[in-house]
Amino acid sequence: MLTRLRNFFFGAPKNPFDKNTRHHISLAAFLAWVGLGADGISSSAYGPEEAFLALGQHQELAIYLAIATAFTVFVISYAYTQVIELFPNGGGGYRVATKLLGKHAGLVSGSALIIDYVLTISISIASGIDAFFSFMPSHWQQYKIIFAIFFICLLAFLNLRGMKESIKFLLPIFLGFMITHVSLIIYGVIAHHYGLSSLIPQAAKEVNEMQSSMGWFFVLSIFLKAFSMGGGTYTGLEAVSNNVNTLSKPRVRTAKITMFLVAISLAFMAAGIILVYLLWDIQKVDGQTLNATAFYTITQDWNLFGYQINQYFVPIVLIFSTGLLFVAANAGFLAGPNVIANMAHDQWLPRSFTSLSSRLVVKNGILFMAIAAIITIIITGGEVHMLVVLYSINVFITFSMSLLGLMVYWIRHRRRQSKWLRKLITSAIGFVVCFGILTVTIFEKFYEGGWVTLLITSLFIVLGLKIRDIYKTFKSRIQEQEQKYFKDYDLTGEPILTKIKPDKSAPTAAIIVDQAFGGGMNCLLNIEKLFPKIFKNIIFLTVGELDSNTFHEEKKWQDMRLKTKNMLRKYKNYCTKNNIFNKAYVGYSTDVVEQLTELSERVIKEYEKVVFFDTKFIFNDENFFTQMLFNHVPYIMQRKMHIKGLDMIVLPMKI
Repeated sequence: MLTRLRNFFFGAPKNPFDKNTRHHISLAAFLAWVGLGADGISSSAYGPEEAFLALGQHQELAIYLAIATAFTVFVISYAYTQVIELFPNGGGGYRVATKLLGKHAGLVSGSALIIDYVLTISISIASGIDAFFSFMPSHWQQYKIIFAIFFICLLAFLNLRGMKESIKFLLPIFLGFMITHVSLIIYGVIAHHYGLSSLIPQAAKEVNEMQSSMGWFFVLSIFLKAFSMGGGTYTGLEAVSNNVNTLSKPRVRTAKITMFLVAISLAFMAAGIILVYLLWDIQKVDGQTLNATAFYTITQDWNLFGYQINQYFVPIVLIFSTGLLFVAANAGFLAGPNVIANMAHDQWLPRSFTSLSSRLVVKNGILFMAIAAIITIIITGGEVHMLVVLYSINVFITFSMSLLGLMVYWIRHRRRQSKWLRKLITSAIGFVVCFGILTVTIFEKFYEGGWVTLLITSLFIVLGLKIRDIYKTFKSRIQEQEQKYFKDYDLTGEPILTKIKPDKSAPTAAIIVDQAFGGGMNCLLNIEKLFPKIFKNIIFLTVGELDSNTFHEEKKWQDMRLKTKNMLRKYKNYCTKNNIFNKAYVGYSTDVVEQLTELSERVIKEYEKVVFFDTKFIFNDENFFTQMLFNHVPYIMQRKMHIKGLDMIVLPMKI
């Protein structure tokens, strides 16, 4: 019944071994533009507004802001195109920092990215709710947090059903946003085109007057503050490079096309909206976003058969804007879990975050993003201004480290690359811009909440160091034990081909083993010690877990199969030398427990008297972390066996 309910809500399981499955779940450039590009494009709902309002009384400078915004979008996009070329299996800023600057730099970049994607969800939902409530009665404002939590849960549910499924569901919203907003921007510029010629002269005049009275330092500080406060405009540009492994083949080409579409659309939207603010002299109205005010102003004279239609049309536009922000929040659910999975694979986070669901999505990562985003919304009260500060700092930590990593790469490989100088210059310009925005944002907003995101990111880094240290200690101790086994029992060498006939009616020990050879060998030796000469047959059950890394990278999948084969050969050699019949049942799945259950049922049908065994690692310094980091498969399987009336013993192994 539970399986039927799961399939009803989340969809039927996908076969990871079916050749059509990869094709079905991979994203073509258009869908990738929708799913991964929405984060960047949606920032036009709040980034330009934050930048424009930061100019205060000097709004004539906004024309320079529009030009600088479009230029920065293209520089960062081009730099991340280099990331796509260098890291065709995805990973983005985390992989760049890890490979080019060192593993600890990768931890910093990855931690900043994860917090950034949590804030992507939070700020997109909060901004969407603000846009929606711009045309709702004022007394509805008290329900904003409830609406925000509901939509976060809805997006998490859609993503648990599947990556492509969530994008297709949100596709009409994305198209509606693009059509309405592009049309309004074009109309707004054309309708006031007579003001275009005076924008640059007015801006130049304002600069001269400010310079004469206050000096160049004041002019630059005003502009840089506004430019940095609009830093949220560029968030999301890294999402494509983080998710190259989810795109259709040829992946690099698809990723480049997607990045181009994102850059063109974001540059047009952000610069165009700032231009509309200027041409129509838009001023802030309480209870409305600046975009809402601009759209009402642009359409105030629109009539159809004598009826003013802006009171109906603008709410529709704002609904699409709200919807796109939800699509952008969905980008956080697409990209964030992949970064978490990459870091978990490198042991900065619990390995359980690499696990895939039956729908082949990183289920634990999605749940983590949803819970973290809900907590963020509750703590900040859904205040966009506060979230923008937190958001901008973290994304530019990652931008700066990625661009610095690219600079290091092109300098190191200057003799092998013909166009290294051009790429180095582009990376250097991007680094200066991004690091400048990061520095100004921290300086301006440190006491207004900037310290919070730095503190949270720092705590995340400390957590990563602690987790990796535990995994490193475990690996070292298990390797020491394995070396002792190799020395004492001579387990290496080619397979021993001696055939021993089984007695299927005799007592049989079925040992569940994983990729840690020491655990299985400990179990085997303890069985001999506790039950001397009782069991005539030894059956090994092992399941290779198809996680986010092995599923998307063929080489890692082959490596896992080879490692499993070598591990089983050692067990078989030991049993054969001791004249014990042995056999292995091997499976590969995204759900280890489910696959082990299937294998155990096969053993039960074939052998009459079976007792199952597994190993549980015991630590001298047992604590919350060790309990969290090491799976509980032995106890889960023991419970399932006991429910079926079967015997299973969990043997300890001290680490």
